[in-house]
Amino acid sequence: MLNVPSQSFPASSSQQRVASGGRSKVPLKQGRSLMDWIRLTKSGKDLTGLKGRLIEVTEEELKKHNKKDDCWICIRGLVYNVSPYMEYHPGGEDELMRAAGLDGTDLFDQVHRWVNYESMLRECLVGRMAVKPALPKDCREEKKVLNGMLPKSQVTDTLAIEGPISPSYDWFQTDSSVTIVIYTKQKDINLDSIIVDHQCDTFRAETVIKDYSYLIHIGLSHEIQEDFSVRVVENVGKIEIVLKKKKNTSWDCLGYPLENHNSFIPKKDTGLYYRKCQLISKESVTHDTKFFCLMLPRSTHLQVPIGQHVYLKLTITGTEIVKPYTPVSDSLLSEFKEPVLPNNKYIYFLIKIYPAGFFTPELDHLQIGDFVSVSSPEGNFKISQFQELEDLFLLAAGTGFTSMIKILNYALNNIPSLRKAKLMFFNKTEDDIIWRSQLEKLSCKDKRFEVEFVLSAPTSEWNGKKGYISSGLLSEFLKRSSDRSKVLICICGPVPFTAKGIRLLHDLNFSKDEIHSFME
Repeated sequence: MLNVPSQSFPASSSQQRVASGGRSKVPLKQGRSLMDWIRLTKSGKDLTGLKGRLIEVTEEELKKHNKKDDCWICIRGLVYNVSPYMEYHPGGEDELMRAAGLDGTDLFDQVHRWVNYESMLRECLVGRMAVKPALPKDCREEKKVLNGMLPKSQVTDTLAIEGPISPSYDWFQTDSSVTIVIYTKQKDINLDSIIVDHQCDTFRAETVIKDYSYLIHIGLSHEIQEDFSVRVVENVGKIEIVLKKKKNTSWDCLGYPLENHNSFIPKKDTGLYYRKCQLISKESVTHDTKFFCLMLPRSTHLQVPIGQHVYLKLTITGTEIVKPYTPVSDSLLSEFKEPVLPNNKYIYFLIKIYPAGFFTPELDHLQIGDFVSVSSPEGNFKISQFQELEDLFLLAAGTGFTSMIKILNYALNNIPSLRKAKLMFFNKTEDDIIWRSQLEKLSCKDKRFEVEFVLSAPTSEWNGKKGYISSGLLSEFLKRSSDRSKVLICICGPVPFTAKGIRLLHDLNFSKDEIHSFME
């Protein structure tokens, strides 16, 4: 029997890391929307051509199916007939054909690792790749990467050569508590490096060290209380997690290992882990943008690092749909902050509601007290990019502004070398400008900060800048405080905006190291 994946998202090794330039969507024919695809998959139609059978697929067989009307693709060892999906794919047929008859795992990971392929393509599952017979021990074959995974021995060798030293852990107890100690062997560890989740008797602690993930995953031997504490000793790179026992009894052991326990692998090879967060409040910010406040479970410790995003997951018409969003600060201005809502227990989002969209209307229909699944953080922004920073330039279009909020807050409050921070904010009309009053108040409060609004469809009363991102606007805006000042330019918006902006920045002789683009 083949092990058919359940309709869950994402797969255990699936996540999104969008390529820096993003990807373009193609116009879909009428009747080829995501909802239309879901209807088709639930219609009972045979989408594999195998009449419900599941088969083992050899590499030779996979290679034969490389045409648009007969296209098989392998993703993480599972083979799908994607021919029926061709006209529904937002990236177009040509994008799928790049992996026709091949293992498309690496290509898939480069573009949209987060996509719910197991659920979306469930009815297209042909089967599993056949396992090759093991080679004799004395057969000297060149080491290869198969299905995006290195053999275990190569993983160990690679980590030893390229990655940080593997962490370790220990535990001790008192009558009322159990303390798990993680020795990271790094000195730049802080509270947003560790994510802890406790559900029923399952304890999970993921420590992110540079581009690697160290996981402790245990079925606890005894019950513990919901709340726990996390402490980081930065100068020695030690993390202490204190759990409270439900009963004051001595534990003979911490528990039993679960999937991937005590593993240390590249972050890109880990799966997204979700926890259910409760909607606490929802407020209108503009005519089509709302401010959501979600509360983390008491049994979770999660702080999203600066410049990173998470994924929100909802079940829509029986299918789990996921979208990436960047958490924001609760305000740009300290006097607006609510001390009763500590940042380590709440996550805030500014989200534009698209009436004709598929995901955001469902999000908007949630009632206070409803739940949304929130993933662990993702992203490649490094806080080290702020080191000795003098000039920070932010280029945002629409809700691309959400990626800039925490960066702006952090730079103004924590970077002593910062001389100026400037935001050029592109929108269609004045009504579309998110947090305009807060931005204007912040510019009055902190003289290092300037904001310029650019509108593409202003009214006749508008006296500010007009148009779209251009070399003329940028050359005037991007003026260094000195000839050799250290600069960081952050850009986020729709794919065409970001792609054009990056080209223009290169034309203006800004280096790759001075530019960081975010996914919207």
